[in-house]
Amino acid sequence: QVQLVESGGGLVQAGGSLRLSCTASGSIFSINSMGWYRQAPGKQRDLVAIHSSGTAITYADSVKGRFTISRDIGKNTVYLQMSSLKPEDTAVYYCYHKQLGGWRWYEYWGQGTQVTVSS
Repeated sequence: QVQLVESGGGLVQAGGSLRLSCTASGSIFSINSMGWYRQAPGKQRDLVAIHSSGTAITYADSVKGRFTISRDIGKNTVYLQMSSLKPEDTAVYYCYHKQLGGWRWYEYWGQGTQVTVSS
């Protein structure tokens, strides 16, 4: 089992910045990805950014150039630096961890942290 603990959400004005953090604990396997999804009210949960245990990084088109994902492998922590925030970035942000164990992939989710961007 893997537990994910998020921090860093809050209320910010449009154009501002926030930094989210997520630390994984438990049985962490070496081949894994960590990242962030978000879900706005009445909408589906969508990928924001994801970082593999190697160097592969994927961003949603809507956040490219504004958000930066990074990882501290030794601390099992992933960060999301969010800049130039827009009201449409308002959502619950969920930390995501996926790892290869044996023959299958395992997925885990954090409890979510609210990000609210006021206009």
